[in-house]
Amino acid sequence: MGLRYSDLEVGLKFRSPGRTITDADLVGFAGLTGDFSELHTSDVYAKASQFGRRVAHGMLGLAYAHGLMWARTGELRETAIAFLGIDEWKFLSPIFVGDTIFVNYEISELRESKSRPTQAIATFDVSVVDQDDRVVQKGKKALLVSKVPLSAVAASGSAAASGEERKS
Repeated sequence: MGLRYSDLEVGLKFRSPGRTITDADLVGFAGLTGDFSELHTSDVYAKASQFGRRVAHGMLGLAYAHGLMWARTGELRETAIAFLGIDEWKFLSPIFVGDTIFVNYEISELRESKSRPTQAIATFDVSVVDQDDRVVQKGKKALLVSKVPLSAVAASGSAAASGEERKS
């Protein structure tokens, strides 16, 4: 069970589980995005670069960080409605194949929605760190959250509890 709106407060800190970056991640992300830059796809090219080896796409790190923050942890399952945006995002150091990334995030602002009385906006200070706790990316992310229990969570919970499965 995740946190409810009443559990959220400025200063609340989280840490995601880790995710090790693999060669398959770089190849898959290149195929998905069309970014086949040799820095990501060629060992020969990357070895001669300032990094000395292939570097993960910066956006791959950002995308995985987003998934690690909410999809894998479930902390905000009871409240998360929609991702609203990114601000002040910086790519500080490269992420390499074999690195394990974690996400440290803290609620830095929590405010009521002006247009939706049952919703609020949570802003997080986010740091993506590697296995040596070196900050590789950082910035702010905003999330629309519900102040009341989400019916989708209740529906998925009752289906799971009764053993029902969605049939395609």
